[in-house]
Amino acid sequence: MNCKFNLIKRILFLSFLISFSLYSQVRLPRLISDGMVLQRDAPVKIWGWAAKNEKLSLHFIDSSYSITADNKGNWNILIYNLKAGGPYTMTISASNTVSINNIMVGDVWVCSGQSNMEHTVGSFSWVYKDVIADSKNEYIREFNVPQGYNFNKLLKDLPSGKWEIANPENVPNFSAVAYFFGKYIYEKYKIPIGLINSSLGGSPAESWLSEDALKEFPEYYREAQKFKDSSLIKKIEKNDSKRINEWYSLLNRKDNGFKNPEKIWYDTSLNTSDWDTMSIPGYWADKKIGPVNGVVWFRRKVNIPASMVGKKGKIILGRIVDADSVFINGKFVGTTSYQYPRRRYDFPPGILKKGENTVVVRVISNIGIGGFVPGKPYEIVVGDTAVNLKGQWKYKLGAEMPPLQSQTFIRWKPGGLFNAMLAPLLNYRIKGVIWYQGESNADKPIEYRKLFPALIRDWREEWHEGNFPFLFVQLPNFMKAEKQPSESNWALLREAQLKALSLPYTGMAVTIDIGEWNDIHPVDKKDVGKRLVLAAERVAYGDKDVVYSGPVYKSMKVEGNKIILSFTNTGSGLTARDDQKLGGFAIAGPDKHFIWADAKIEKDKVVVWNDKIENPVAVRYAWADNPEKANLYNKEGLPASPFRTDDFNK
Repeated sequence: MNCKFNLIKRILFLSFLISFSLYSQVRLPRLISDGMVLQRDAPVKIWGWAAKNEKLSLHFIDSSYSITADNKGNWNILIYNLKAGGPYTMTISASNTVSINNIMVGDVWVCSGQSNMEHTVGSFSWVYKDVIADSKNEYIREFNVPQGYNFNKLLKDLPSGKWEIANPENVPNFSAVAYFFGKYIYEKYKIPIGLINSSLGGSPAESWLSEDALKEFPEYYREAQKFKDSSLIKKIEKNDSKRINEWYSLLNRKDNGFKNPEKIWYDTSLNTSDWDTMSIPGYWADKKIGPVNGVVWFRRKVNIPASMVGKKGKIILGRIVDADSVFINGKFVGTTSYQYPRRRYDFPPGILKKGENTVVVRVISNIGIGGFVPGKPYEIVVGDTAVNLKGQWKYKLGAEMPPLQSQTFIRWKPGGLFNAMLAPLLNYRIKGVIWYQGESNADKPIEYRKLFPALIRDWREEWHEGNFPFLFVQLPNFMKAEKQPSESNWALLREAQLKALSLPYTGMAVTIDIGEWNDIHPVDKKDVGKRLVLAAERVAYGDKDVVYSGPVYKSMKVEGNKIILSFTNTGSGLTARDDQKLGGFAIAGPDKHFIWADAKIEKDKVVVWNDKIENPVAVRYAWADNPEKANLYNKEGLPASPFRTDDFNK
């Protein structure tokens, strides 16, 4: 009996020791890990968790530090006067010892915003193939923050994530804007660069505000409180899932293209004599079937030369609204479930045959107007040979459906991203922030005048680093160009971004010349990165000589029937891009009606007029969603920011 009792005691004691050992082990946040980049020339906090009141020691480079965890097991150590360099190893010892390897000391930048910051180098791999191949650089690293939201608490740590070193294997997963920014900063200053990518497609600015900051915006604050109810979230997600699944299930059951299993509409022998024709790219709303939602099938026969047969290839179908499935000669080659990605589907050898081939695209439109986005490439490519797919296609309605309302994007609700994707970063010392966001707030551009500066102030307050550099991208050109001057929410939001430059240590990259009218996700992320670097050189690195911005409107005066404009940031002089006639200017008289204006550069000023207006009162420049005629630059090649001299619609 005593033996049995003693055995139980020993088992319990050993269990206690094991439990105590596990509990008392030093644990570090995800950011404090192998490959990390620490901020140079600033107090750097190393923090983590241990047993309550446990003693710890830390050794890094030539210094050692000691501390005791508090009664909740929290601890942190400040390290001072780190100089750029590496790699180093850090050792933290308590009841266990943790080593952190391959540490660099340099500059750390948080890279945040929505999809144009989130989009990876690999998203545009066909453009940046050589960039990826030449990307090996141990001094550039990225930490990709996992996407998530939380409305109830500030997360202390991230659920996953690691530092990745720039190389051809990892760089395709880097944010494209962040990578080019980091690459050019490194090339300029030759110091290690750490990029913390915390971004989420579609996210509005309010989702990145702390709860305290949201109090300035009562509607958003109330919404943030509402979503603290996890049962509400589950209910909404369940209802959305049920509703959307039922819509697609009914669509598939109704689709005539699937009803005859022996003659599915991608079958190469299908009789299409009763199908209509339309030109691709384009939308079917103005065709015979009208603006219907549901599924529409498209078919085209193309001739393939023998040189393309027996090889792997790619079918490129621009962009399709909303979803598609693609078949070549009856074989499935690719699918995309929503409208924004560019359609580029690889296919293996054996798909193509010499002579006539059949391409079939099943397109689902769930709401709005469906079809093939114009101005994009549509072709089959094998090696250096391409077969054009633009032109006449056969089409037929498979099933008509009522519009499908979008899901409730809970992850975009106010405060949720701050709590989950930013709060765990706040102890990590940084150099500054680069920000690419605004598309999701363009329907409320006036509000953005207050919302965006509030975000900048909020982040600075929460990081407790003072006015660190905050650099941002002004919205690019997008959507169809208007024939006449008109109002524009995108122009108003660009104006709100421009006004944010009144905050200290801010900089802006103007991109109205490197967007794409037919794509909210333009490919050119390299020039975005370069222009952000110019802003960083001035704002973050103190280079007073660098021309870091294009012309910015300063003031106006009226002389007769002309308005004379003055600018800052003119560099070595004003110029019209490609020496073309100066464009993009509109002028208004007392009736506040704008018409296109003539404009010319006189030294460091621009003179604007229209002979039809004798008493001009206001000028606007690049005031449009897509200001395609705007071509005012400085001689350093940087575009002028859009502006207006009036406040007619506040």
